[in-house]
Amino acid sequence: MPPRLIDGLVSTPAAADAFGDRALVGAMLRFEGALARAQASCGVIPADAAVVIDQVARQVTFDAERLAAGFRRHASLAIPVVEALTRAVEAKSADAAKYVHWGATSQDVYDTALILCLREAWASIAADGQRLLGSLAAMSDRHAGTVMLARTLLQPALPTTFGLKVARWYGAVARTWRTLSEAFDAAQVLQFGGAAGTLASFGGRAGAVEAALAAELDLRVPDAPWHTERDRFVTLVAAAGACVAALAKIARDVSLLMQWEVGEVAETGGGSSAMPHKRNPAGSTVVLACAQRMPGLVSTMLQAAVQEHERAAGGWQAEAPTLADALETLGSAMAAAVALVDGLTVDEARMRKNLDATGGVVLAERVGLAAAASLGRARAAALVRQAVEAAVSTGRPLRATVAELPELAAALEGIDQDVLFDVTASVGAADLFRKRLLTGEPAGTRED
Repeated sequence: MPPRLIDGLVSTPAAADAFGDRALVGAMLRFEGALARAQASCGVIPADAAVVIDQVARQVTFDAERLAAGFRRHASLAIPVVEALTRAVEAKSADAAKYVHWGATSQDVYDTALILCLREAWASIAADGQRLLGSLAAMSDRHAGTVMLARTLLQPALPTTFGLKVARWYGAVARTWRTLSEAFDAAQVLQFGGAAGTLASFGGRAGAVEAALAAELDLRVPDAPWHTERDRFVTLVAAAGACVAALAKIARDVSLLMQWEVGEVAETGGGSSAMPHKRNPAGSTVVLACAQRMPGLVSTMLQAAVQEHERAAGGWQAEAPTLADALETLGSAMAAAVALVDGLTVDEARMRKNLDATGGVVLAERVGLAAAASLGRARAAALVRQAVEAAVSTGRPLRATVAELPELAAALEGIDQDVLFDVTASVGAADLFRKRLLTGEPAGTRED
């Protein structure tokens, strides 16, 4: 479960565990053990010292409260962790203890540990992301021909298909997911620069130690240490924000379509403590709560990225909890979206009922364009407006009120009225666009 109940809607157990105390300190110890092994392989420290450091780093446990106190005192978690590791190694070998954290700096171990935690969090997020895309694509295919009302400014517009609506959801998630995946990959780099970002302690062996350490941790070697160049983290969190916004679009649409008076879809939903009849859009609510939270996290990362010289005071320190919050929020939104889509019930009959309840007035544009060929656009529009007003005021179908206007009816002679007033024939290029969205292919690249 999340570390605090108050975070229950904006985190998941997997994401919370990935950035939890044990995971973070464990990742820092992995760095220290890998550093010792890499240095020994390059002849920087004695091999027997590296063995002791590595063994202790794998086994040692620390007092979390003591680490937290040291964290606040030094404004760096690395300092109390390294101090505690050094004491534990010294208990095994005083000589080996001299080589703990050799040539590294606090930010090296902390930043790299964040990357390792990020990788753990990404595993569950990536699995959910792929599952969501698969579910959306399958749903769009199932409802390729399900006609429904399109709504603009929350009002009935023209007929569309539910398959196209779902494909639009898919397209936004797929685009932001690609960007997010690329940002995650770009962030998988080692942080290792020593005191001032030059690895001066290693002389001519700096490059070799850096490469060996990166290989130990399965990370890439960056062009240079990035102690105050935080663009990778900013890009990652911004991409996470865009992805959550795409998920929130799904949640917003579902919550509106799920309203009692609309009733076109229903998620599994949640109950009410006071009203037994209610079926609340609980999954959508979780996603939308996450979307409310993300802009502030993105803003904090952007502000924190403006850092001083070779080591920041305040900006760097603000990033870690923000990065963790952003990835946990993304993980929560993604998990909720998967459950929402997988449990979604689509009421095709209600979609058609709501469409038919308009009496065909949503086909007014179609009728006007058909009549414009002989009447001209302005005159045709004026007559169709009269027919619409009559249909709305009397509750009769648009087809009937059109027939009562001789000039308009004459302009439509020779046109098959059954086709003209058929909502299923009025969805235009919906399926063309639906297929493009699902394949990711732009216009002109395939025949449809």
